[in-house]
Amino acid sequence: MGLTIGVDIGGTKIAAGVVDEEGNILSTHKVPTPGTPEGIVDAIASAVEGARAGHEIVGVGIGAAGYVNRQRSEVYFAPNIDWRNEPLKEKVEARVGLPVVVENDANAAAWGEYKFGAGKGHRNVICITLGTGLGGGIIIGNKLRRGHFGVAAEFGHIRMVPDGLLCGCGSQGCWEQYASGRALVRYAKQRANATPENAEILLGLGDGSPDGIEGKHISMAARQGDPVAVDSYRELARWAGAGLADLASLFDPSAFIVGGGLSDEGELVLDPIRKSYKRWLVGGNWRPVADVIAAQLGNKAGLVGAADLAREPDPIM
Repeated sequence: MGLTIGVDIGGTKIAAGVVDEEGNILSTHKVPTPGTPEGIVDAIASAVEGARAGHEIVGVGIGAAGYVNRQRSEVYFAPNIDWRNEPLKEKVEARVGLPVVVENDANAAAWGEYKFGAGKGHRNVICITLGTGLGGGIIIGNKLRRGHFGVAAEFGHIRMVPDGLLCGCGSQGCWEQYASGRALVRYAKQRANATPENAEILLGLGDGSPDGIEGKHISMAARQGDPVAVDSYRELARWAGAGLADLASLFDPSAFIVGGGLSDEGELVLDPIRKSYKRWLVGGNWRPVADVIAAQLGNKAGLVGAADLAREPDPIM
């Protein structure tokens, strides 16, 4: 179908990139993320126009954090942008004069990894993104599965603990409260406060107090063998692996692809996740076990996936 543009809406910047059918990014253009919904539409149009210069473009795919309808046209709800039943497809099409599809950003990243990254060669994969929160995507039979209303794979809001920790979504005990970047920092602060003698390296990387611990400090300290930092990763991995075992019971994929910022730590986080997953997998000693592998595309996955999904037929048809 030719070249398409993928748009990744971030908290501080909006990036648009021209992507070919092999997943290669040919050009990009970035603009700051405005603070208003209408400003964001203007910024998306500006990023698209900047990226498309000199290229013949056939469509645009937008990755949006929020609940996107099955028709890939409207954002029902976005947690960080004041979008409520926002007709994003219609508004952006009017500005750029190209066909537009809107995708959930985690779905877009999952598709990018499946098509061009760690998922190549697989037909059935589940992707999870371990970042500030926890998201994901479902590819079964080489198809992205959005669900009847378009809002499937909100894995971070599966309730893992009845009446557990309050989540930003308003529920309690959501998976992302136990397996995410925020959870990792919370574990480290709690442990450093309880046993500061076991967190000397970790505390020394910050301001010396548990409140000064940041995610980057935990990674650095864990690689130096700091007991609190290592134990914090193990706790996160325990919850992440237990969740993957539940997803295996639902979807039986051949592979789990782990993306997001935490996956950048490689085996520091992946190895304990694999062990926890096998520990909690029902019948794990007697059944095939899915691979747990790191994502390969990094922060490009959402842009590349959104661009490629602009080539996909309407899922309603």
